[in-house]
Amino acid sequence: MSHFEEHAEGAGPFITRLTWKPAEDIIAVWESRPARKRGVLTFRTAGRREAESRSADAVALRRLGRLNTIAALAFTVGGALFALGAGVSQFGSDTGASATIYFVGGLFFNAGGYASFLQAVNSPRRNSATGALETPRWRWWSYEPVRIDWLSTFILFAGTLVFGINLLDSFLHGLSVKELNRLIWAPDMVGCFLFLASGHLALVEVCHGRPGLRVRDLGWWIVAINQLGSVLFLVAALAAFTRPATGSLVNVNIANWGTLTGALCFSVGGVLQFYERPDKP
Repeated sequence: MSHFEEHAEGAGPFITRLTWKPAEDIIAVWESRPARKRGVLTFRTAGRREAESRSADAVALRRLGRLNTIAALAFTVGGALFALGAGVSQFGSDTGASATIYFVGGLFFNAGGYASFLQAVNSPRRNSATGALETPRWRWWSYEPVRIDWLSTFILFAGTLVFGINLLDSFLHGLSVKELNRLIWAPDMVGCFLFLASGHLALVEVCHGRPGLRVRDLGWWIVAINQLGSVLFLVAALAAFTRPATGSLVNVNIANWGTLTGALCFSVGGVLQFYERPDKP
């Protein structure tokens, strides 16, 4: 393999892992999620069996660490509040309290989605010539749809915003059945599909192609648990459709329990995310 020859892996236009030789006796491996979440590259030197991790600079590691903490805390609290809101809806009678809890939980989901997006926007970039991760200037926004981590986190953040529309509209009173389905149920469904699309891309990213099992990979567990939560949210949304003929939900119990269990998945994923962080600089 020549000095700049590279081997790329991924799916479609997306590259999730690159292997190249920055020097004659060194093989370097860049992976999208570890570089974004932990700020590391992997190096293997000829004659040595064990791989070595090399980190980005201290600025990048502190930046990624802060964003990871914000996102993990936001999804942990947001998921817990959604679960509480679903519990109040299932076992209580105060729909106003449930709507308020959902709305506050949605704000935490917004924060977690945006922090995840910022982590992708500001992740260290590899230098194939030097074999190092370089820290870009701080940005609040970018447009990089050919990067799978950017696209996955952007869709996730968009999904949290769409859920926000659903949660705001839930405070409206005196809505007809048609208005309930258009203003509350339809945004809920859109948000669910955006979460599912984001989760699928995240699985492709962590699996470097077709989704599969990576039971020894913490990142895989986080993504898989969150994707299960997205599926449960979709089940809950389908059950929350208001029948025009009766004015009642398809199944209120499934709607509440699906929301509760799906929210707990995101809360567990948030807790696990605390451990997927850069080493201290």
